[in-house]
Amino acid sequence: MRIAGWLAAACLVLTAPATAKDASATLWRGGTIITMDGETPATAEAVVERDGKIVFVGPELGAREAAGKDARTRDLNGATLLPGFVDAHSHFAIGLQTAGGLDLADPAIGDTASVSKLLAAVKAYGAKVPKGGWVVVWRYDDAQLAERRHVTRAELDGIMPDRKVVLLHISLHGLVANSAALKAAKLRDGMKPPAGGVMPSDEKGRLTGLLFEKAMLPMSAVLPQPSNEARLAALDGVQMRYAREGFTWAQDGATNPVDLAFLTSPAAQAMLKIDLALLPFAMTGIDAVLENPAMTPGARFGRVKLQGIKFTLDGSPQARTAFFTRDYALGSPDGQHPWHGQPVTSDAAFQALARKVHERGWQIFVHANGDAAIDMAIRGFDALGIKAADNRRPVVIHSQFMRPDQIPAYVRIGVGPTYFSNHTFYFADTHRRNFPDEVVDFISPFTASRAAGLIPSNHSDYPVTPLDTRAQMWSAMARTSRSGVVSGDGQRENAFQALQALTTGPAWQVFEEDRRGRIKAGLLADFVVLDRNPLTTPVDQIRAIKVLETVKEGETVWRAN
Repeated sequence: MRIAGWLAAACLVLTAPATAKDASATLWRGGTIITMDGETPATAEAVVERDGKIVFVGPELGAREAAGKDARTRDLNGATLLPGFVDAHSHFAIGLQTAGGLDLADPAIGDTASVSKLLAAVKAYGAKVPKGGWVVVWRYDDAQLAERRHVTRAELDGIMPDRKVVLLHISLHGLVANSAALKAAKLRDGMKPPAGGVMPSDEKGRLTGLLFEKAMLPMSAVLPQPSNEARLAALDGVQMRYAREGFTWAQDGATNPVDLAFLTSPAAQAMLKIDLALLPFAMTGIDAVLENPAMTPGARFGRVKLQGIKFTLDGSPQARTAFFTRDYALGSPDGQHPWHGQPVTSDAAFQALARKVHERGWQIFVHANGDAAIDMAIRGFDALGIKAADNRRPVVIHSQFMRPDQIPAYVRIGVGPTYFSNHTFYFADTHRRNFPDEVVDFISPFTASRAAGLIPSNHSDYPVTPLDTRAQMWSAMARTSRSGVVSGDGQRENAFQALQALTTGPAWQVFEEDRRGRIKAGLLADFVVLDRNPLTTPVDQIRAIKVLETVKEGETVWRAN
């Protein structure tokens, strides 16, 4: 009966043929409609959409009058209607690239949970690549290997010396390369890492193959890139990954010049069915953006919006490259002690470039994971004189390892923290090997931030963790790791707050609160239909909620089978 209910909820129920006057009107009714309008849960009996906008929310009798007698009716059959989810931070463009290479998240690859099994999988895949070609492996995670160590250059050379092999770390902040790949990037034994980079050598002065942060740049410059034709071929599949999770707004959280040109092109615009925010990356080609009269703050290219400029201050805590005021117990990525990470830029460089974009009216997005990097972000905003009353809404992406004393600074400046609750599941066990419990328990401090008056959001950082909106909700509510350890019981969200972090919170952070994130007259008719009500679903069943349909401006863009 439940399966039948899902199918019925996904079907379009038509009344009498629409007249010209009411052709665009659609009335939604027959289920739970959670509006997300306000600071407490609110529901409505019915919603009317016309020409892509919401024109009525309220009692069904009033909705029928607003819709007109010949409008079409969508009967939810007991399902739940919510505003379309708003992606707070992910990497849309990387999704266009992961189609090329070996993705370790693919279950078809099998068990890769040890060095030997991983090497076997890489070797099997690489055998299909012509000699001299590139073998690119996505979502490599040393913390999930039985040996809990990095694969080495020598081990990669042992299985595939005649191809260029690169294992991209799950954090997207590092990689391991074999000798052929290092040679292609012109990285030689004896070279010292650049400032802000990690590039260890062994006792003989030979590069181990590990490249993190700025040491990755020479490799990134030579890695094969998909053509525009390949990107276009992958575009619909990537946007449907977002749509099937209920997202009607996606984000590319660090847009390089090539992807910026592609995603704002007429060909890409013609294919997009959901909205997409771009954050041009400050460290690559930003002058070309600032000097282009077509690329102004908030400029729109069809469904694409230039939202702000992205800065990166540190690395990844699970990769041990995030910048802290305390030391990692496990040391650096190659085990050196003492090590508390390092910034990838200086205060002076960050502040100078931030001032350049700030004075041109751009919104500032800053990647900062460790508390020392968050200190850098705060110092930078203060140097620019940003205050909450200015309504500039700088966003600190991740804000993972905040200290309690940093929250008042966020309030004073008007920062929008976009938290990453999936860390409490995927990486908290790793974090506990490096930091005290009280530090790990305060990652993504939703409760403390809300109590101080901040407006947080929650993100997946896809492809760092999978696109799964119900898993995001659950991780914010349960904060439970793979091993079952709870990280910060006092920072758990309730279901409504977890929904706010996927709707109203991220909409506010990108100045879109009057367009999306709520079911309210005048806003876009962007909806997601779920098979059950998250507000009444037990926490341990949140992940089992199914998305039945995603609607963009009144039109269905994705529907369950």
